[in-house]
Amino acid sequence: MRVSIFLLLTLLVINLAIDWYIYRQVTHRCKRPVIWGRAEMWSAILFSLLLIAGIIIPAREGSNNVLLAKMWLIFTYGSVYIPKAIGVIFDLVASVPRLFGHRRIKPVTVAGIILAVILFGAIWWGAAINRFAIDNREVEIEMTDLPESFDGYRIAQFSDLHTGTYGNDTTYVSRLVDNINSLDADLIVFTGDIVNRRSEEIGPFINVIRRLHAPDGVIAILGNHDYGDYMTWPSEDAKRNNMQTLHDAYDNAGIRLLLNETEWIRRGNDSIAIIGVENIGDPPFPVYGSLTKAYPTPDDTTTKILLSHNPAHWVDSISGNDDVRIQLTLSGHTHAMQIEMFGLSPAALRYKTWGGLYADPHERHQLYVNIGAGTVGLPMRLGATPEVTLLTLRRRR
Repeated sequence: MRVSIFLLLTLLVINLAIDWYIYRQVTHRCKRPVIWGRAEMWSAILFSLLLIAGIIIPAREGSNNVLLAKMWLIFTYGSVYIPKAIGVIFDLVASVPRLFGHRRIKPVTVAGIILAVILFGAIWWGAAINRFAIDNREVEIEMTDLPESFDGYRIAQFSDLHTGTYGNDTTYVSRLVDNINSLDADLIVFTGDIVNRRSEEIGPFINVIRRLHAPDGVIAILGNHDYGDYMTWPSEDAKRNNMQTLHDAYDNAGIRLLLNETEWIRRGNDSIAIIGVENIGDPPFPVYGSLTKAYPTPDDTTTKILLSHNPAHWVDSISGNDDVRIQLTLSGHTHAMQIEMFGLSPAALRYKTWGGLYADPHERHQLYVNIGAGTVGLPMRLGATPEVTLLTLRRRR
């Protein structure tokens, strides 16, 4: 609560400074200063109220509708004040010559206004259009010792669906399911985070995801959001019941949920192991997974594919580790922070492996990070379009 109050006061002070500056400039520069001044004043009051409501609405309590209201209030506020701040910064830069008795550089001010308008439009484009624009990515994975009968084996991966963000609207998820099915993969895998806070969020979507089909089935693991750790529960029993609800939902959807377990895929006398661990990540995410529980002999020569939600597990424990012979790990979690432009993402500041294919120096261990199909926190994807990955396994010659 203290953090929320401190954040609220900090943002209100920043808002006051931005709005005061804009008010001063429009009343001095515009032809109708009274009208523009009042418009700025009332919009400042309105968005300050939006900010207050967005901050004080609890994130760890209440229904999913309460969380959605908080999410959209904060998003709407940010979509206005981030562009506003950029416009003010450009105008301040344009005004620097006035300190030395020269005129303001108007083109810099105009450039700031144009950039602010473009950014505002891009943010809402990311919310209204781009977060539903599914991107199918095809990747070939060369693997040493891949059994001959699995050369060309196709795995469709999706991740981080966060169904709670869509409330009861199944339109997008239904289209996503149809898209995945159209890829005709041999196996479908989901690498965690099916909900945001509580398992009941998946309820409206069970019949939709039940339509997923592949010859070797659909396999899933849990992500950090799936354990109910983002909720304040009245008791441990309530939290356990929440977890059981999620397990039952996967059962009802016909999806094999791996809880530190291994599923074998067979082709005649050949086989590969699909290992699914529960969440293993870096702080502050709790560790629920155990690789040795899921597969007691990770150093054997069997071809193994590991499903592990957080790519930090691969970075910390698998890459470069000669005691772990896992040729391929599939992860999600990062979302590319839902922002990616020209191959660059702020996620790179937080994660060494935030999206795409990675390998250790000798390519004994490879990792593919799917940037997710859903959104959490902010209902927007600026770039970083929802990803479905079709991975084709190839035997390294």
